[in-house]
Amino acid sequence: MRNISLLFRSVVKSLILVAVLSMAAVSARAQDAKEGATLFKQKCTSCHAPNLTSDMVGPALKDVTKRHEEEWLLKWIRNSQALVAAGDKEAVALFEGHNHVVMTAFPELTDDNIKGILAYIDEASAAPAPTAGAPGEAGAAANDDVSNFMLFGLIAVIVIAFIVIIVLNRVIRTLERIILNKKVLIEEEEEEEAAAGKNYLATVKRLAKNKKLVFFFVFALVAFLGSAGWKTLWNVGVHQGYKPVQPIKFSHQLHAGVNQIECQYCHSGAFKSKNASIPSLNVCMNCHKYVTASEKYNGETSPEIQKIYNALDWDGQKYGPNQKPIQWVRVHNLPDFAYFNHSQHVVVAGVECQRCHGPIETMDEVYQYSPLTMKWCVNCHRETEVNHKDNAYYDKLVAAHEKLKKGDKITAASLGGLECGKCHY
Repeated sequence: MRNISLLFRSVVKSLILVAVLSMAAVSARAQDAKEGATLFKQKCTSCHAPNLTSDMVGPALKDVTKRHEEEWLLKWIRNSQALVAAGDKEAVALFEGHNHVVMTAFPELTDDNIKGILAYIDEASAAPAPTAGAPGEAGAAANDDVSNFMLFGLIAVIVIAFIVIIVLNRVIRTLERIILNKKVLIEEEEEEEAAAGKNYLATVKRLAKNKKLVFFFVFALVAFLGSAGWKTLWNVGVHQGYKPVQPIKFSHQLHAGVNQIECQYCHSGAFKSKNASIPSLNVCMNCHKYVTASEKYNGETSPEIQKIYNALDWDGQKYGPNQKPIQWVRVHNLPDFAYFNHSQHVVVAGVECQRCHGPIETMDEVYQYSPLTMKWCVNCHRETEVNHKDNAYYDKLVAAHEKLKKGDKITAASLGGLECGKCHY
């Protein structure tokens, strides 16, 4: 009987091991600091992508400098409607070919500004273009691979389970034969087990009288509870993985991942202020005046986009008087005594958004990726190398040190002491 029990236990252990392995198998820009890239992200990203061959809200820009003369592009970007009104053939054809969608005029841009933007587009056009197609098409291909993998994994699990069932069936038959043929042996074993149980209770009573053993057990229990309590207290206020439900199901994976909209287009504050800022609904309307995703909802506007229209009291032609803000739920929340400046990290240090916020371009629902604890920030500051070349902030510090060596006068203003953020958080 003991041999059979051992056999049965080994089979169960093997089954558990196979199940665990099967489950494991199944579940198994840089910021371009140049003027052209910066201007493109600020003024063009809402309607264009620099390296797409298919149209977005505006025409595809890949190799645009090969399709049009530079002088014509300067006039078109600065004021497209002036060219259309003048009867320029290229301008009229482009305007009519895109359903008379009016391109925003940029009279404030100089020729050098526009040439910088065109240079950035040429550079981006040389890079491999993203796969054209409906949003999520690449994800669908990946999902097909995953689905095939899961299918084969499930088939393997079923085959293994079938083999295990056959083995267990043979074990059960063996047990039945032993029970029928050796009832006496079973009774003796039961008597032995009963005696062993009595011996076990006697052993427990004897050990309970051992003061050293009791002291060691109590000490170990106190150490375990103290360690668990310390770990719990240490993680008070740490909200890593926090993912609140937002009033609008905004997908960063669709906007920042598939459509490649730059983070700074919506969160413009990250480029110039302490806070990254949440974009106003007017920024959303730059695209969603035209993009309604109606093709997915039988000609009706997407329910999530309709929430934007309702908040702005937009009837498709004009805004109404009953406008109200969207009550977004804050995800990342530092304590009041912790000062963090987005522009200092994004512009001066060149830190990418993903360094703190994780792979935001893959998130359908945003969650807190990093712990945002003091230890985590300090470790980042210890490991991050400072790139001081061609950095105006560090150039000022070098110049100030050179003045100190010469004995010249140094004021707080020359070290950035006139910046508002020095006093006003």
